[in-house]
Amino acid sequence: MKVRLAYGRHGTEWNIPDKWHTDIIEPGWTPGKPDQTQAVIDALKAPEGSPPLRELARTDSTVGIIFSDITRATPYNVIMPALLSELDHIPEKNITLFCATGTHRACTDEELAGILGRKIAGRYRIVQNIADDGSGFDDIGRTASGNSVLINRDLLACDLKILTGFIEPHFFMGFSGGGKAVMPGMASLDTIRFNHSIAMLENENARWGITEGNPVWEDMMETVGMVSGTFLLNVTMNTDKEITGVFAGDLAEAHEKGCRFAQETCMAPVEEEYDIVITSNSGYPLDLNVYQTVKGMSAAARIVRQGGVIITASECRDGIPPCSDYEKILTSASNIDELYGYIKQHEKNLQDTWQVFSQIVIQRKADVYLYSDRLDDTAIRRVLLRPVKDPESLIGELARKNGPGARICVLPEGPQTIPYVLQ
Repeated sequence: MKVRLAYGRHGTEWNIPDKWHTDIIEPGWTPGKPDQTQAVIDALKAPEGSPPLRELARTDSTVGIIFSDITRATPYNVIMPALLSELDHIPEKNITLFCATGTHRACTDEELAGILGRKIAGRYRIVQNIADDGSGFDDIGRTASGNSVLINRDLLACDLKILTGFIEPHFFMGFSGGGKAVMPGMASLDTIRFNHSIAMLENENARWGITEGNPVWEDMMETVGMVSGTFLLNVTMNTDKEITGVFAGDLAEAHEKGCRFAQETCMAPVEEEYDIVITSNSGYPLDLNVYQTVKGMSAAARIVRQGGVIITASECRDGIPPCSDYEKILTSASNIDELYGYIKQHEKNLQDTWQVFSQIVIQRKADVYLYSDRLDDTAIRRVLLRPVKDPESLIGELARKNGPGARICVLPEGPQTIPYVLQ
């Protein structure tokens, strides 16, 4: 059996002998909207729980449009022109585009042009969130859980804040999109660090597809609720990156509707766990680095047996990545248990403990191999993963070890499909 995995821009194909029991779990197919641009415009004209966008945006309004960074595949080539067409009564000087980098590195000029299109990137003022620049944020309150809410000052100065992005299951926030554009997208490092703390992540509800009762999501929603003048524009997509649904208007109402739609198409039940789970990280741009690839591993971990194996295909053209303490944290310990003690002890002084914590949870359940033709074996081992150059041979070897009843599952699109074991 040949299986094609989303990998980089072009994919990779592996062969699994037919003698092994292999299941393929892919996202349910939903056709794209016949007229993608018009679907966005229609949603902006008839939003959920809100007046039309054109009515909200007065001629003298200052407008901030938050957009996703290079690690997200949001189709801004469709979204942004449609959105700006509904704001054509606003002077261009009154519109600022905000890149929701959260704690990620800033996008290059070339990447911004690729995300937005050169014409738009060259026409409007662009502000990128620099989470560790303490001077760029205003403190607007404290959440019930004790999080001090510091949000980008330039964004807060806008009369109308338009939150864009796409909705899919998220490995500890429940679902992406929604308020994530503001927190973590446009928040300070301290605010993000509190929300993404180990204490939050250890809660059993901080998982894929769960919002209500998820302390990470609830703290995020309370944080964003302190920001006035928000309007949501989110989409869902199929594996061809076509828009399948548009959800605009009131943040809570529109996002909830989008989450219900995403859950129907992106989450798949299985009868029992597998010995070996093969996954990707959905290809470019989601598999830019190892840091992002933890999401694909996390999807696989939901259905691998204790002591099983996860094999992840991720190009990682951006490395571990740079501009992050993720690699520094991982290289501070020689094994997973030691690593857990390290991040618990030093959490207040570290940036990316949430991704490391998620990796620890996964690796306490299964052995994790990484296939990448951009990283050498030393780099992969440095982040406590096992390198593999010949995945087909490894699959055969592992299947033989598990005997004739070996169960293998493949997630060709990685976290675009979130499997779960039926209880």
